[in-house]
Amino acid sequence: MFSSSVFRPRPCYDESASECSVPLKMDEDETSTSFFDKISSFSIVLFFVISYLTYYFLFVVKKPRLACRDKKFRNFLLDYCPILHEKFKPTIWCFESRAQTIVRSIMKSSPKITYESELVVLPDGGQLLLDWFDNNDSKFKDVKTRPTVLLLPGLTGTSNESYITHLVHQAAQQGYRSVVFHNRGMGTQLLTPKTYCAANVEDLTYVINLLKDRFPVAPFIGAGISLGGMMLFNYLAKLGDQCRLEAGMCISVAWNVFESVLEIEKPGLNRHVLNRTLAKGLVSHVKNNMALFDQHLDDIDDVLKSSTIREFDSRFTAKMFGYSSCDDYYHAATLHNKIHALRVPVLVLSAEDDPFSPSHAIPAEEAEQNDNIAIVITSHGGHIGFMEGLFPRHEGYMDRLFAQYIKAVFTHGPQHLKQD
Repeated sequence: MFSSSVFRPRPCYDESASECSVPLKMDEDETSTSFFDKISSFSIVLFFVISYLTYYFLFVVKKPRLACRDKKFRNFLLDYCPILHEKFKPTIWCFESRAQTIVRSIMKSSPKITYESELVVLPDGGQLLLDWFDNNDSKFKDVKTRPTVLLLPGLTGTSNESYITHLVHQAAQQGYRSVVFHNRGMGTQLLTPKTYCAANVEDLTYVINLLKDRFPVAPFIGAGISLGGMMLFNYLAKLGDQCRLEAGMCISVAWNVFESVLEIEKPGLNRHVLNRTLAKGLVSHVKNNMALFDQHLDDIDDVLKSSTIREFDSRFTAKMFGYSSCDDYYHAATLHNKIHALRVPVLVLSAEDDPFSPSHAIPAEEAEQNDNIAIVITSHGGHIGFMEGLFPRHEGYMDRLFAQYIKAVFTHGPQHLKQD
């Protein structure tokens, strides 16, 4: 009798054999697995893209908020600044606050501007630099009446910063003259141990008076960015009715310095990149002028060891400007509690995600309770970022708003903004 058995095909190891079912079956399995892997990968990518776009258009692209009680000013802005009716669409691949802040400084182009420089000797023997773009091809042929924009750069900025050259370019396209104000030691030699700070407006007041005495009929607008915006705001609030500017515009200011310092001291990029980079620039400024400061500060070595803005302000700024403490200086520099003192129209552009000024510090409620102030609040934009478009090398939201605002003030301001 034959025992029953089950036939099992023997694997074929002979590469020349014509009949071998196992390898063929493995090839089919591999093909099937590869196909499904590709489908799965494509689905993941597609899901990510759809989710990203959905988030961008639902939560990132928004119409800016306009905080302004003053009906004349509000209507003026809505009538003559059409950009305020648009949604702000930050660069789709770079809308995170610190990315907007850092990438702009690296990627944005800088229009070629040829300045004429003027050294201004100050009453205490110090000096500062003014860079002029007279715009002699302007449609405003009379230099005595040519509308003029006074620009104030940021913390260690000069007239060559890309955000400044873009604003000069915007003003030039409309026929206006630009003057870039440099703080002491920026762009020229520092002659005195006095530098600059957000709360001190003596140098700015002197320069504005100088310009207005030189061109008494020409209308002037001031525009300040970051620290420059804080200085301009403090000037406008301090001078009040004596202010000699027709209007002001401030961009990316630190409304409440105490809150701003806390924000940039948070662990991570804020502290280790943004904070330390700015502090390093300030320390470098002191180091380059050691001969001036060495006799006025007993702890100059501690100043040079400053690694944060608060350390530098405590060891240097507060002492050099006669404040009893760093907190005393910060209280003097803070803006949100001075809105009531403004006597000319001031437009401020702030981003809710500005890493130097948290959203809860933006005084929207105060703007809704006082005249002469309007705050345009975007949900994104970072610090002096406001980049838009797929390749954000050229003009952005900040530049377009600036251009529309200064044109509106110079063209329609006197008859539309004058208070009753």
